[in-house]
Amino acid sequence: MRGDLEWGGIPGLVRSAVERYPQAEAVVEGRTRVTYAELGARVERAAAACLANGVEPGDRVAIWAPNSLDWIVAALGAVSAGAVLVPLNTRYKGTEAADVLRRSGARLLFVTGTFLGTSYVASLRRAVGEGRPGLPALQQVVVLSDDAPAEYRTWKDFLASGEGVGSAEVRERAGAVGGAHPSDIVFTSGTTGRPKGAVITHAQTLRAYEIWSDLAGLRPGDRYLIVNPFFHTFGYKAGVLACLMRGATMIPQPVFNVDTVLANVASEAVSVLPGPPTLLQSLLDHPARASYDLSALRLVVTGAAVIPLTLVERLRDELGVGTVLTAYGLSEASGIVTMCRRGDPLPVIASTSGRAIPGTEVRVAAPPGEPGEVLVRGFNVMRGYFEDEASTAETLTPDGWLRTGDVGVLDPDGNLRITDRLKDMFIVGGFNAYPAEIEQLLALHPDVADVAVIGVPDARLGEVGKAYVVRRKGAALTAEALIAWSRREMANYKVPRSVEFLPQLPRNAAGKLTKPTLRRQAQTGEW
Repeated sequence: MRGDLEWGGIPGLVRSAVERYPQAEAVVEGRTRVTYAELGARVERAAAACLANGVEPGDRVAIWAPNSLDWIVAALGAVSAGAVLVPLNTRYKGTEAADVLRRSGARLLFVTGTFLGTSYVASLRRAVGEGRPGLPALQQVVVLSDDAPAEYRTWKDFLASGEGVGSAEVRERAGAVGGAHPSDIVFTSGTTGRPKGAVITHAQTLRAYEIWSDLAGLRPGDRYLIVNPFFHTFGYKAGVLACLMRGATMIPQPVFNVDTVLANVASEAVSVLPGPPTLLQSLLDHPARASYDLSALRLVVTGAAVIPLTLVERLRDELGVGTVLTAYGLSEASGIVTMCRRGDPLPVIASTSGRAIPGTEVRVAAPPGEPGEVLVRGFNVMRGYFEDEASTAETLTPDGWLRTGDVGVLDPDGNLRITDRLKDMFIVGGFNAYPAEIEQLLALHPDVADVAVIGVPDARLGEVGKAYVVRRKGAALTAEALIAWSRREMANYKVPRSVEFLPQLPRNAAGKLTKPTLRRQAQTGEW
């Protein structure tokens, strides 16, 4: 049955999972083990706190934290209160997070305390100042830890504030959430460098990930290691929501670390492991792999990147993984457009991203067999960009086609192979990096007069940024200094890994930057 018709909204899915799998293990986080019945109770308590703190249907609630049980509870609690979820990238710096909070009009923010040695609270306070003058809509910040500054609240205090709200009131609010209501706004940068929020509804989400769960073969009793970040559509929807649909056990992992992956797979008998090709390659090549019991692994799903056929073969032959699938999606299409099917030949799985999912159409704006822009139409296409009619009109055609900005080729069977990106984007270890956005940030450096960024191959991360920089007159800026400055000012995946200084950037007669010249130089070393 279609997910949107079965559950209506995400609160209906949570309630259904509790009823169907009450004693099944829902989440494992270290020594904490939570059943579906217990998860449902925690979500209801978080929803009650949202109601007690004035969250109304349609209000935006943001969350800026790594994968964790608290993330799941806070997010599902907010959505159950009728809020629209706005996930923030954990790699953001304070200024980047503040920009999304401002543009989304978020009323409430859940934020982690410290992650990877960085105080997110301190970063946010530096960016917005005392009293949050630049964020007039943001009424409350809840820190997902035991400590919080005076003007913020702890998670424990926030939850306690909802104790006066009755269960009947919470369930009435959750029951009023319908399929046509927005479920989340995922902000994704574009070629302009300005983040744009793709608005997706409950019905789109439930229908898409019921299909995903069916095509992947996710089933009750599966133990799912969720390494993909929850702030990504894939981590939250193909992870948390898909597990709710099937009664699988979620094992959130906050950091991409192959040693931790191996330990988790072995100790928790993990059966499902989606992740980027870099994770899978690192796992296969780990020197201590043989000392871990990985025999429970049966399903691996990876992203749009074309992966070596040998990687698929090794997953099957060396690890005994029965199903390896590839897929392609983007936030503007609910995170899923095409997917391989179980039983597809290995070359199809390795060299394509599969066929259009049911209920959607994919076409390429080029003659058969030729590369062209990938266009998508169907139930999964966003309602538009949040409060951005101009960008919406540029991206959605009048007859409902989504212009993805990706270049691809369709084979005679309808399998899609992504060959290039019109958007100029490159992917750093699974994170989308947009040169225009990085260029705008680098241009803020006082010694940078002009700058261009391209993606270059990297053995570990797939691609990384290379910056071509023109120094301001008299400046003695070094590559090391600019990279160090970048690490302080932008998310790590955006930071250029190399810098080359030029007297001027190559431009055509119209003054437009000629990036093909830069890419050719990066490949050959010659101008």
